[in-house]
Amino acid sequence: MTSRKTFGVVTARWPGIFASIAILGVSGPSHAATAADQLYERTLMTSADARCRLFKPAVGSALDAARAQARGATLRSGVSQNEVTALEARAHAKAGAASCGSKDLTTAADRVRKAFDGYSTMLRMAYPGDRATWQADRSVSATIAVWRLSQPSSFGRDRLVFGLSGRANDMLAVANFADNAQPYAARLVLRDTLRTQGPYLNARNAKGLAANAAPRNASRVFGAETRDDAPLTLLPTGAKTGLSFRFPREAGDALSRLDPREAATVEFVFTSRSGQDVVRRAYVEVGDFAAGRAFLR
Repeated sequence: MTSRKTFGVVTARWPGIFASIAILGVSGPSHAATAADQLYERTLMTSADARCRLFKPAVGSALDAARAQARGATLRSGVSQNEVTALEARAHAKAGAASCGSKDLTTAADRVRKAFDGYSTMLRMAYPGDRATWQADRSVSATIAVWRLSQPSSFGRDRLVFGLSGRANDMLAVANFADNAQPYAARLVLRDTLRTQGPYLNARNAKGLAANAAPRNASRVFGAETRDDAPLTLLPTGAKTGLSFRFPREAGDALSRLDPREAATVEFVFTSRSGQDVVRRAYVEVGDFAAGRAFLR
């Protein structure tokens, strides 16, 4: 399991609880109680912000990114999805019962604001998972295609970068094929949260992510909407050519709802000499995709 360390903590008195707002980074042990406490407190404050408009958008988004990261840490610590949902419901109820003008809420908001002012101006952030890392970058360019949230992956001799690119945060799979093969289509396969009761975590300690991908009959399939030659700036490191496939915006929402420990499958479809379809599969760890996506806002 990936370890964590708290870089900075601001503790604010809240009616009946302590609202400890922390920025999580890398290294140091992670405990279920700590992650769950942080999720409760950050959910409470983001809920209060939505109702009372406590923070400027940049600070509110930074707090929401930290909330999403705490949610991922809580699930990775072994807390069930149902328990997480119940915890979040309690936090929303607590925030809804507080007066927007109360002294306690004003004090808590002031301390949150001070804690996240600096965080909201950061341009880059790394989100390590159990096996892979999402790299987030808020910088954008009007002329150069850049990754804003990305995770590299290798599958056989082929390589992939998957994530969000450009001002529109397009969801892309950019692949380089060692044998210069040309797939005619790409598909993103994600667990269907409406048809399943939880993730398929068959072998967390085994090598590779395939064991944590949902079976096809329990998944949603998103076909790529476009296929283009990839810009050099989006290619896997060292690659000179590659193809870029863009997936529907809805796929990003679906990926954000998954458990951080599970895997998404990217399928590339080729036509063989016999005319039959041949599929090559790459796997991406869900990890803190939701937190990185919130960071970009």
